[in-house]
Amino acid sequence: MLDPVPVPAAQPAGGLAVRCTRVLLSPWSRLSLLVAVLLAAASTMLLLEPQRLLASGWPAQLSGGAAAVVLFGLAYGVCTVAFVPRPLLNLAAGALFGSQAGLAAALAGTVLGAGISFMLGRVLGQEALRTLLRGRWMRAADGQLSRHGFRSMLALRLFPGVPFAAANYCAAVSRMGYPPFLVATGLGSIPNTAAYVVAGSEAASPTSPAFLAAMGFIVLTGAGGAVVAWRRRHRFGADRAQ
Repeated sequence: MLDPVPVPAAQPAGGLAVRCTRVLLSPWSRLSLLVAVLLAAASTMLLLEPQRLLASGWPAQLSGGAAAVVLFGLAYGVCTVAFVPRPLLNLAAGALFGSQAGLAAALAGTVLGAGISFMLGRVLGQEALRTLLRGRWMRAADGQLSRHGFRSMLALRLFPGVPFAAANYCAAVSRMGYPPFLVATGLGSIPNTAAYVVAGSEAASPTSPAFLAAMGFIVLTGAGGAVVAWRRRHRFGADRAQ
């Protein structure tokens, strides 16, 4: 009798698919996806030029009371994820909708944009970026946000020394909880956001008390944030030299 022809061992079903899935879901692949998404969003905003809102106003076909305010808040949140400066959006909110409705739209957009950025950073970037937390300063910042998240984020939002996007992704990489992050963002963003919205709503009357008070607040908080940032940078440099 002829010997049976040996049959090759069956390959595990879906073996290639499993390996591809592991590669695609690896921390560094997800981080690469996050970078690609943010670059695409920023490029789109550069092409759309949202700053034209200050010159041309809200499109006439989209104006409609509360619906327009809600739509602006949604657009605000998306724009902040794409690194559009919040002061520009806050001025536009005040110029388009006035102080009260503009403040509501700007705060809602602020919390929405921060929440989207936090989730993107937490899902796509946290696992990979936490491996890069080396050095005393970075570990201290991570520990502060992880242990005292609400208090730390509230302070970051109140003082305009830390860029909005940077604070979002630093919180996402830390072990800070989602609810404290959103609440601290909403509360801490009120003073500075209100000042810009009022300035935008009163831009047509630059000598009005409301406009002057808003601009004074913006200048003072900006100068205070610059001083605090300079002192911390100087202190950090002194600590490293020791």
